[in-house]
Amino acid sequence: MNSALIPNLDLRQENVALPLRMENNSNPPAVPGRHTHSLVILDNRELDRQCLAQCMSAQKADLQILAFGSIEEWKQKRDEYPPLSAILLNVGGKKIDEPAVSEQIRKLSSEFVSTPLVVLADSDDFGQIVRALEYGAKGFIPASVSVSVCMELIALSVAGGIFVPASALFAMRHLLDSSNSTARPLAGIFTDRQVEVVEALRRGKANKIIAYELNLRESTVKVHVRNIMKKVKATNRTEVVFKLNDLFLSGGSAANSLC
Repeated sequence: MNSALIPNLDLRQENVALPLRMENNSNPPAVPGRHTHSLVILDNRELDRQCLAQCMSAQKADLQILAFGSIEEWKQKRDEYPPLSAILLNVGGKKIDEPAVSEQIRKLSSEFVSTPLVVLADSDDFGQIVRALEYGAKGFIPASVSVSVCMELIALSVAGGIFVPASALFAMRHLLDSSNSTARPLAGIFTDRQVEVVEALRRGKANKIIAYELNLRESTVKVHVRNIMKKVKATNRTEVVFKLNDLFLSGGSAANSLC
């Protein structure tokens, strides 16, 4: 072999790109001193979670982005990563009120009380957003936002804020503005006084506040709430609000299903 060719051969070998070696779940090992906290993306669709994790990693250098199919997979390796800062649950096109999804949100929010759980979904439907928050989520991000905006919204939840899309606020405003007109079709179900209590419940007011504003005893308000629960076939106050919101969203057309 001609010795003059050896340097060129060595140079070519130095420039050969080696394949990138990834661990299971597509999470690189933690780099000491670089990442101070971690964000866990939960999504049973491997390609989706890998792509999202890669995009987010490019946005936040001090936050290690981890992608797992389930929280159980993360628990097996939790000691290898920095402290958990937030959980992003990507439900994709699934409905929040699907039993498997709602149970997952409840379980995660209950187990990780001090860690915000944020839901990422394809839809920004008002009813779905309300349900996600009621189940324990600290934020609801529609998939229509950019990656950078998504990261800012997650940071907001870590700071203690709760984010919902602007479309949800417009929907709420529409419901509040039209509450007087939509309450009339419900007159066949509730008395005039119960309608007033219904509107207060939908605004999240406590019994003491309702009693003060309606000039009633708190015990009387409790009686009204119990009667409203019976009429909408609810077992607790949270379920009352869900069903009342459904009634208002349908403009009273769902009232017959409660009778």
